Amino acid sequence: MSNYDQLVIARDFRIRRTELTCPAHSLKMMTKAAGSEADEVILDLEDSCAVSQKVEARKTLVEALNTLDFKGKIRAFRPNNIRTKFFYKDVIEVVEAAGKNIDIMVLPKSYGPDDVRFADRLLTQIEQHMGFEIGRIKLEVLIESAEAVLKAYEIATATPRMAGLIFGIADFAGDIGAKELTKEQFQVYHYPKMQTICAARAAGIDCIDNVTLQFRDLDQCRKDAEYASKMGFDGKWAIHPDQVKIINEVFTPSKDELTRATEILELYKKADLDNGLGAIVYKDEMVDAATLRVEWKKVAVAQKAGLL
Repeated sequence: MSNYDQLVIARDFRIRRTELTCPAHSLKMMTKAAGSEADEVILDLEDSCAVSQKVEARKTLVEALNTLDFKGKIRAFRPNNIRTKFFYKDVIEVVEAAGKNIDIMVLPKSYGPDDVRFADRLLTQIEQHMGFEIGRIKLEVLIESAEAVLKAYEIATATPRMAGLIFGIADFAGDIGAKELTKEQFQVYHYPKMQTICAARAAGIDCIDNVTLQFRDLDQCRKDAEYASKMGFDGKWAIHPDQVKIINEVFTPSKDELTRATEILELYKKADLDNGLGAIVYKDEMVDAATLRVEWKKVAVAQKAGLL
């Protein structure tokens, strides 16, 4: 870590350019996701599982977690939300049977820090009962309601298990009574997206942007990923394997970006050590300490991705 990383990346920094979600009732789809290029795979018991399949899907999910080769990916699962009759058995049955192979539990439809603490305590009890390492399984929380947006920082700091916030556009749009899910989401939903980013950054955790629902429109996916990257998101949800390559590409610094970043960091360091300067000129651009944090994140991501 350098002096430039504060608040720019998560405390527990892991690459989360893509989080690919797939239904937990389909071993075939989970196998495909495990073999994809996604950085994180989320096996889903919630929205992508029909009510009639939710209970049986727990067994399929456990089988996937215990048998599939995820090739070093972050392994996550999403239970149903805590206000449903499914939640407590989702968590108990899955974590007791496959907890050693779970890195993240994704908490949907959280309305505030009490929801997060409830999930945290349940996980702690299971870990104690099973003899698992306490606190190893982290939490990512979906911000997908007006109340959650207003309480985003409280949610982000509710427990040391917190690893990230995810903006959920579909449920958020429904919660506020929006007329439609517009393709111009970065203008229409700029406030809740930025609120999610600010809360995550202030808490020192990751922030992930929502899915592109038009999963066959890969141009729209690229456009959305580019906007999300410019805003400060660390990555983006994917709902189809074809989206993964595009999102990874957008959130991975290009060769030109890395050249610029490394040159700026080296020149600034040299100017400081040799001449005591706090600002330099790089290709007719003024560069000071504020700029360094933007450039340092590119280098950090590249290092984690094995590009440097």
